[in-house]
Amino acid sequence: MPHDTNLLATLSIAFVLAFGFGFLADRLRLPPLVGYLVAGVLVGPFTPGFVADGKLALELAEVGVILLMFGVGLHFSTADLMAVKGIAIPGAVGQIIIATLMGLGLALYWDWGLGAGIVLGLSLSVASTVVLLKALEERNLLQTPNGRIAVGWLIVEDLAMVVALVLLPAFAGLLGGTVPADGGGHGVAAPPDAPVWLTLAITLGKVGLFAAVALILGPRIVPWLLAQVARTGSRELFTLAVLAIAMGIAYGSAQVFGVSFALGAFFAGVVLAESRFSHKAAADSLPLQDAFSVIFFVSVGMLFDPSILMREPLSVAAVLLTIIIGKSLVAFAIVLALGYPMGAGLLISASLAQIGEFSFILVGLGISMNLLPPEGRDLVLAGALLSITLNPLIFAAVETATVRVKARRPDWSNYGQTKFKRLTQQINRVRDQMAEREKAHGLQVQKLVETFPVLSRLDKDELERLLLMFKPAAAVPGERVIRSGDPADGMYFLASGAVEVQLPDHKIKLETGAFFGEMALLSGRRRSADITALDYCQFLILERRDFNQFTRQHGELRAAILEKANQRRKMNQAAKEKQQETEQ
Repeated sequence: MPHDTNLLATLSIAFVLAFGFGFLADRLRLPPLVGYLVAGVLVGPFTPGFVADGKLALELAEVGVILLMFGVGLHFSTADLMAVKGIAIPGAVGQIIIATLMGLGLALYWDWGLGAGIVLGLSLSVASTVVLLKALEERNLLQTPNGRIAVGWLIVEDLAMVVALVLLPAFAGLLGGTVPADGGGHGVAAPPDAPVWLTLAITLGKVGLFAAVALILGPRIVPWLLAQVARTGSRELFTLAVLAIAMGIAYGSAQVFGVSFALGAFFAGVVLAESRFSHKAAADSLPLQDAFSVIFFVSVGMLFDPSILMREPLSVAAVLLTIIIGKSLVAFAIVLALGYPMGAGLLISASLAQIGEFSFILVGLGISMNLLPPEGRDLVLAGALLSITLNPLIFAAVETATVRVKARRPDWSNYGQTKFKRLTQQINRVRDQMAEREKAHGLQVQKLVETFPVLSRLDKDELERLLLMFKPAAAVPGERVIRSGDPADGMYFLASGAVEVQLPDHKIKLETGAFFGEMALLSGRRRSADITALDYCQFLILERRDFNQFTRQHGELRAAILEKANQRRKMNQAAKEKQQETEQ
């Protein structure tokens, strides 16, 4: 039957071309993002050949924005930021302000107006985290002190852009643009003729209320929900739960609080980042994040008119110089002014000499509010394409400059080393603390296997899932843990202490590492013995439903438990027969 294939055609062409040009960009030692943007240019309305459905692409790009912001929140590290806060916070804030003023100066020179200048300046002030991380990883700089400073700097930039996305709609009218009556969201908005202070107060109030609800209720509800899903053992359900949290909070925040989808998704990521499921959530949702991020970059490329390179070469050059030279010099000067070494300043300068995803989001917002002319979008996109393409060369130049300065002017390279050493020590302390947390979690899994050898048949992921299922319990000496005749509620793993099993004709002592209660679960009958704590005991209880589900999925474990249960039955029977012989 006939049907509309616009969606299928748009996705197919976008993915195929993005893959081809992304792979080519990588072979040329460029970030794949360059290839995605070029793919978008080729299927856009400004180049000959196939033209993708722009409306569909933009709608899919909205999903990409949500998942991008969710990823930013999910990878947000308070510890990383706090380790370098002395240089990252004042440095990034100062650089954003000065770079925004540079962009404003260009816009005013072109007679664009104040609003366009602020949007342009903000777009040029923020670098791409995606591009930076790839550049640092390729050069093995990510875990170095300078690399951690650069990452912390961009974390501050990302947070500043999140704030900008919230505040721009509130000031759109004052800056000469337009904004929907609901303030860009779907909640209660200020009247169209309301004073700026009231609009700002309502906007910040809604954002503050949403943040409070998200940060207070989120850490209580989200981890609990994911724990319930993780206990099912279904990977697709867990992935679906993560995406439902990201999309659901983003949509709910817009509907209920009137804040943007992007801000809602960011807070969803932040909430999830603080839970023990952050690594698993990031790993499981990454493929879909990547897929829709590609669509986002392709849709951005579709909006780019390449003729701007011929029509306005001087304007393109001015934007590019602002990104590569202007921002870099500002960052370098700020680093030195804060008393840090030249090497750190050069690396941060190279890291900031490009723009990316947040620039595209800001430009899109500026266009939607009639703050920025279409020409501004083309200039920003041209600046992004060219700066990302040139970024590897800038890194190479910085590395060469660093080596030469150390060789020719050792007194310059020694500047700020005392302060830098203190910062390095702080970074190392934070890194050690994070390593200790990871090690503690690893030891928890390792100890589980060492204490209960029967679980050695499970891999690390399954052991972590089992840890989520366990219900901890404790007992004091003399306390009855299980009563004969009770319904079977679960299987008990004795983590510490000792218990006594009181059978009709004999007693058995079980110590740390033993498990009990499985026989009634396997047979479906009631408890056949009293079990009493002989010492202060710690238990891990696998409740009946979880026991049945987990052992059904792991036949080897069920067989091992069944074998142990049969051995106990034989021992009990032998003890009973011996008791009877003694009595006779």
